Amino acid sequence: MSTDPDNRMFVKYSLFKVSSDWKRLPEEEKENSKIEFSELLAEFDDKIYSATYSTVGTRGDVDLVIWNVSESLELLNEFMASINGTTLGRYLDMPHSYFAMTNQSPYVSEHVHEGQEGTSAAMRIIGRKYLFLYPFTKTHEWYQLPFEDRQKMMTQHFEVGHKYPNVKISTSYSFGLDDQEFVLGFETDEPGTFLDLVKDLRESKARPYTLFDVPIFTCLYKDIKDCLNDLG
Repeated sequence: MSTDPDNRMFVKYSLFKVSSDWKRLPEEEKENSKIEFSELLAEFDDKIYSATYSTVGTRGDVDLVIWNVSESLELLNEFMASINGTTLGRYLDMPHSYFAMTNQSPYVSEHVHEGQEGTSAAMRIIGRKYLFLYPFTKTHEWYQLPFEDRQKMMTQHFEVGHKYPNVKISTSYSFGLDDQEFVLGFETDEPGTFLDLVKDLRESKARPYTLFDVPIFTCLYKDIKDCLNDLG
């Protein structure tokens, strides 16, 4: 995989729900399907950046989240098609799916810092204990405002975020690619810190221009084997 920070990358969040039929399979069949699934993910380790998360205990409609970052859309297609061909894949539904690309934010030209949001270099999966994930779309009115007005509000937005340096944001862009405009992923080791960040952002001047920012997924970073064991 390329490490050139100027390369645009594809970003995919796949959120799975396992069928109750799989949970009722004999233990040996379930264990064999876990091994097959884990080995498949390992085969793509040198092709796609990936991280796996469990949502068992935090969501009722999702059990497993796979976050992929790839320089090739075809590789993402190959990866998902391979999952569909596994034994476990036949028992997986995907109630939510988010697709996006990395892009340079227009609001950071006067606000430069290491790993700033929107760049390929920033779109790296750190693997902190928790990932908070959600789709995000702004109102039409936001884009009709003068750029200078939007810049002022986004600068305030960044300043609030800097109060929480232990929360790493990964912003990807979905314009023309998926239903939402952005997909936001926040990595941290302390859920309470993220709660405080979101609470503070509710008071920002840009907040009224949010059309939607749900559903929100609280995800626990785990090795794929541990994620699968959470399924049953």
